[in-house]
Amino acid sequence: MGKLQGKVAIITGGAGGIGKGIATAFVKEGAKVAIVDVNEEAGLEALEELKRFQPESNFIQADLTDHQNLKNIVDDVVSNYNKLDILVNNAHASRNKPFLEQTQDDLDLSFNTGFYPTFYLMQAAIPHLKETKGNIINFDSGAGVEGHASQASYAAAKEAIRAITRVAANEFGKDGITVNLIAPITNSPGVKQWAEAEPEYYQEVLNKIPMKKFGDPELDIGRAAVFLASDDSKYISGQTINVDGGSVKF
Repeated sequence: MGKLQGKVAIITGGAGGIGKGIATAFVKEGAKVAIVDVNEEAGLEALEELKRFQPESNFIQADLTDHQNLKNIVDDVVSNYNKLDILVNNAHASRNKPFLEQTQDDLDLSFNTGFYPTFYLMQAAIPHLKETKGNIINFDSGAGVEGHASQASYAAAKEAIRAITRVAANEFGKDGITVNLIAPITNSPGVKQWAEAEPEYYQEVLNKIPMKKFGDPELDIGRAAVFLASDDSKYISGQTINVDGGSVKF
């Protein structure tokens, strides 16, 4: 029996990177996972891999910037599996630019793909999570905590997500729902793009990681998410868990 045996999870951005790593870790622990992603081809490929471990895995193709239809994602999953235990809000897109070059369009991209989907999916999921005394896992970043250069729109959205995570943890703790954040450093596609765009800054960040490596999406970030989604962490809520090789200390 796995740590998440029989639990039902939604994971946004589940077709690749951190989301796929978490989905893989979840299904290996017995969860039934619905991955949500805008990329249908990548989503279907990821689904085939997940089904090797959990035949009841599912893929939902969705544009998370279509905020009016986010509730439908939750409704579809609950209709299919008859419950919801875990919501993982991982998806987020942004552009790295110097502070003075950030535009309204850059801010809109970051908030429309990161903050708003997190907020509206939480609203849709919480009534169902009350029934299962479930878990929400959101994503923060050292970019917000430390104020990384060229990441103003991304950092702002991440810190906004951290704020609503703490509010929800306070409001719904009485219902048995835990709401936490993971702040990772990992070899995600976004990090690889950043490394190509700003190799010197990437190397500077890598050199500051005490463990001298970026984390693995499944073995490092995924396993931390398994812990936060399991009964082992039922008295942990409203916290930011830094899964970053010791980089951020607070």
